Amino acid sequence: MTTTLDLDAVSAFLRTAELSSFTRAAEALGTAQSLVSTRIKRLEASLGQTLLQRHPRLVRLTPDGERFLPAARELMAAHERALQAFRQPAERITIGISEQAVGADCPTLLARLARQDPTLVIGLRIEPSAALEAAYERGELDVAVILRLGQGRTGEVLRRDVFGWFAAPALPRPDGPLPLVNLVAECRLRLHAVAALERAGRPWRESFIGGGMAAVLAAVEGGLGVSPLAARIAPRGSVDVGAAWGLPVLGASEVVLRSNVVTPRANAFVRELAAAFRAG
Repeated sequence: MTTTLDLDAVSAFLRTAELSSFTRAAEALGTAQSLVSTRIKRLEASLGQTLLQRHPRLVRLTPDGERFLPAARELMAAHERALQAFRQPAERITIGISEQAVGADCPTLLARLARQDPTLVIGLRIEPSAALEAAYERGELDVAVILRLGQGRTGEVLRRDVFGWFAAPALPRPDGPLPLVNLVAECRLRLHAVAALERAGRPWRESFIGGGMAAVLAAVEGGLGVSPLAARIAPRGSVDVGAAWGLPVLGASEVVLRSNVVTPRANAFVRELAAAFRAG
């Protein structure tokens, strides 16, 4: 008996597998969670295999789901190529993302999102949040994903990140000024951390600055100093030394999305982007 796959069901499976959540998949697809779940159940029934393990707060691939995932991606990619013959001209969207909001995985994130619409041309700026907000206000960006400390202008809150003071486990507690590892001099989080240290009367010195988030994380892993970071993007294996070293509490921030896109294709991309950040 020949089985015909429902492309909407395959798309629902892919989003759920990538985002590990029916809720996030539904948000990315612009539909209801119940419909995503129903489509995947029908796909599993047509294949005669269970593709996903359902847990209360997390969705994982089964071994059969792992085997099906590459084929599902190829199928949807072929579908997109077939549609391109009748696609409208390429559309451009300019995005600004703060590295403090996404960490070192920004290229991987955008590459995955770009696969959803290969004819959407993405212009990307990775800069400090203050610079991105100013560029957005000037109309230079269609979308900005920023790290917000305290009150700010309008925007959609995607996630709340808690900060800590992260260091390599082998880094000894310094007798003198605290060695700081930071992204750039004008970074809002750096300014926030320095202000907290100075209010607490804690001496500090710059041990590493700049080079991008990947370089900052490498400097922390290499034991060059302590970095104020969101716990979500801290290097694997690093530890929050704040309480043990008597450092001031840094609190939390919001990752905020600001968007002025109007076309259906751009809006679909922004939904995908928002779902990816919420899932992260």
